[in-house]
Amino acid sequence: MANPMLLRAGVVFFCASFAFLLGLIFIRQLRKSIDDEAEISSESAPAFEAFPVHVYNTVIQQLKQQKHELQVQSQAEQNRARTTETLSQAVLSNLSCGVLVFGTNGLVKTSNPAAKKILGFASTTGMSAADIFRGAVVSHAAAAAAVPDESSEEIRLADEVDLVLHEGSERRDVEAEYETPGGDRRFIAVTVSAVPAADGNRLGVACLINDLSELQHLRLQQAQCGEISGEMALRLRTSLTTISSYAQGLAEAVDPAEARRLAADIAHQAADLDRSIGGFLTEKSSARGAAAGAGSAD
Repeated sequence: MANPMLLRAGVVFFCASFAFLLGLIFIRQLRKSIDDEAEISSESAPAFEAFPVHVYNTVIQQLKQQKHELQVQSQAEQNRARTTETLSQAVLSNLSCGVLVFGTNGLVKTSNPAAKKILGFASTTGMSAADIFRGAVVSHAAAAAAVPDESSEEIRLADEVDLVLHEGSERRDVEAEYETPGGDRRFIAVTVSAVPAADGNRLGVACLINDLSELQHLRLQQAQCGEISGEMALRLRTSLTTISSYAQGLAEAVDPAEARRLAADIAHQAADLDRSIGGFLTEKSSARGAAAGAGSAD
């Protein structure tokens, strides 16, 4: 202790040892802290990485399920649409009346075979009402019923389609004389109706067409029969008056020759009357038979 050099060396050794010991302790604590953090990181990292993968797989499965359900629903809708279209085509093809469907642009979108046959066209798709009906005029009686204040004005059949398509009219029932492209004249009845959409707008116009040519022919025959009936009644009255005058003369006749002449005149008038009435009744019976046949066919 009395030696200063020895004392200084001891103090230096003690300080160095103490510093080494502190450094060793610090290093061990630092290493332990690092190891603990590494353990915590290694334990939490797999859980952290596994969580997004699980969620991703779940979302993928849900999306696949939704896609499958949408595909099934879409397929069902397509099947229903095809079934409805097939049914509509079958109904249209077997209808005896003609059907024309005009779109909002005024052109034919759909037609059935009966419409083509009645109107005389091989195809009507893409044609306008003016192109199809070509100036056909609504009959005077139908025009008067449709437009009472303008019954004397000429109304074209194509204009009736435009009234429903563009001017808001709901339904038009008209009759018109129509001539096919081949030159055949027909009398047709047309019902023009709007085709509404679900939102209230109009998808177009539908025209139902019936050929009334045979019925119109019977109407004309009945009208002619009415005129003939009037003429026949007048002839019958004239003949009866003549026969009555001859009979009166015959009753007052003294000369046998005059009596024979009057009797011959009476017989002639009776025979002529019999022929006229017989022919009229035959025509009347034939007209009734034709009307009955047309009625049973309808």
